[in-house]
Amino acid sequence: MAMLEVQNLIVRYGERTVVEDVSFSLEEGRWLMLIGPNGAGKSTIVNAIAQSAPYTGRILYEGEDMRRLKPTELAKKIGILSQNHSVGYSFTVEEVVRLGRYSYAPGIFSRHSDADEESVERAVELTGIAPMLKQSVLTLSGGELQRTFLAQLLAQDPQILILDEPTNHLDLVYQKQIFALIRQWLAQSGRAVISVVHDLSLARAYGTDALLLHNGRLAMAGEGDAVFDPAVLNGVYSMDVAEWMRTMLSQWT
Repeated sequence: MAMLEVQNLIVRYGERTVVEDVSFSLEEGRWLMLIGPNGAGKSTIVNAIAQSAPYTGRILYEGEDMRRLKPTELAKKIGILSQNHSVGYSFTVEEVVRLGRYSYAPGIFSRHSDADEESVERAVELTGIAPMLKQSVLTLSGGELQRTFLAQLLAQDPQILILDEPTNHLDLVYQKQIFALIRQWLAQSGRAVISVVHDLSLARAYGTDALLLHNGRLAMAGEGDAVFDPAVLNGVYSMDVAEWMRTMLSQWT
């Protein structure tokens, strides 16, 4: 059984159809890249899976309709990292990371359990943010803030990570660090990842599978090599994608 299955997904806002009849599944150990031009419907699919966008069709987690899951149960199964983080409070980095354990607390004033402590420690170690745990998040750079929220997500300990442009606006070093961290996380059993990625080089380098979208419709789905075939990409992007990539690479050779 697939960890996640999306069946005939349709998302409409008023008269406008943003996603039309998209179906796909996600297996354990796989990293699915959602790719396509701007406005293709990538982030809308993520929002539908997160139950934050209205949709018709079905989204199943291990065969169970996700509409039936309580928010706390959903948080234990799926973790979502958005493109941008609007921070208007002076919580410390440690406090933000610990919020990832909220869904596991039996009550609002509950003490942290040993499992909470272990999950937070693992997340902090994996993301390398220990030196700034006592800092206010208001003092962090964009890369530091993204790593902090990734640590919160890892502390949440979900089975599926959903990442909407996880390295958007980040320096190259942070892009490399975050994708390497996610690959390391994925290597453990019972896990899978979905990422919205505009950079096709990153998507091809790290994804095991890809979903190519165009104007809200599914243009191609499958293992990476099949979807990244130039004959497939060129029609969607209205350009010679491979030639453009080679031109960019030639500047470094």
